[in-house]
Amino acid sequence: MADVHAPVMLREVLDILAPRDGGVYVDGTFGAGGYSKGLLEAASCTVWGIDRDPAAARSADLGRRYEGRLAVLCGCYGDMVRLLGDVDVDRVDGVALDLGVSSMQLDDPARGFSFRADGPLDMRMSKDGMTAADVVNGLDEKELADIIYRYGEERVARRIARAIVDARSRAPMTRTAQLADLLRRVVPRSRDGLDPATRTFQALRIYVNDELGELQRGLSAAEVLLRPGGKLVVVSFHSLEDRMVKDFLRERGGAGPRPSRHQPFSGEAASTPSFRLVKRRVAKPTAREVAANPRARSARLRTAERTAAPPWPAPPGPAARRRAA
Repeated sequence: MADVHAPVMLREVLDILAPRDGGVYVDGTFGAGGYSKGLLEAASCTVWGIDRDPAAARSADLGRRYEGRLAVLCGCYGDMVRLLGDVDVDRVDGVALDLGVSSMQLDDPARGFSFRADGPLDMRMSKDGMTAADVVNGLDEKELADIIYRYGEERVARRIARAIVDARSRAPMTRTAQLADLLRRVVPRSRDGLDPATRTFQALRIYVNDELGELQRGLSAAEVLLRPGGKLVVVSFHSLEDRMVKDFLRERGGAGPRPSRHQPFSGEAASTPSFRLVKRRVAKPTAREVAANPRARSARLRTAERTAAPPWPAPPGPAARRRAA
């Protein structure tokens, strides 16, 4: 049986980061510590792990094995500038981000991420704030449809939202099995065999954890922390994340859209590229890795190298989410 906790595209991540003795690296999505372990075994370096899940941040096994070279901080990787500043780290040689839900979270029914096993409709990575149950029971039909369409790219989002509102009028939706059963009745089965619940569960998880906002903040934070020549590696698992990473790196690499020559000159010079695109094309896992670890099949890796230019001004954050009542 494949190791469900195997870090995805580890060989490619290590080849890009090329860890060196004395180097300092950030594993911004620590999880089970797969990337951290790979870095620590490849060189006599220091790794700072970051995870918003207190259960992952409390993991002590690797800390004992690599005492003095590994520390795990509890918090969001979008806050890595502040988190590392608190421990007097202001420059690093590499940042690795493995986006999405971790295997440990997905495999634990009590966390409420999976539609394959019954559990509380939770989906919180950090175990605080609103739950997925708060969302499906508290938002109106239009808001639900917008979330499911935007974050799940679900074509029948309005039909799903209407069915949820109808179901919750009879009884609150509090279990993953309740929602999954409803989705399987409402959403037509796709030819590729994708479970009808997949896209809606993805949408709720992304919304509850503000994953796209976190990614935006994390990319800007990595830009601030990386020293010239430092590498950023991001592994994503769906098109929304990958598109955001691609657009960020293209823009910061000087390949973003240019203003029209017909527009009035604003007097502001374009920012100097803060990243150099190491590889312009996205990298995908090998067939051998996908066969050994099916969860790797949708992985997409993008990378860039930090230049000596100052960080660009951080873009305005996304509109604040409306909290469920």
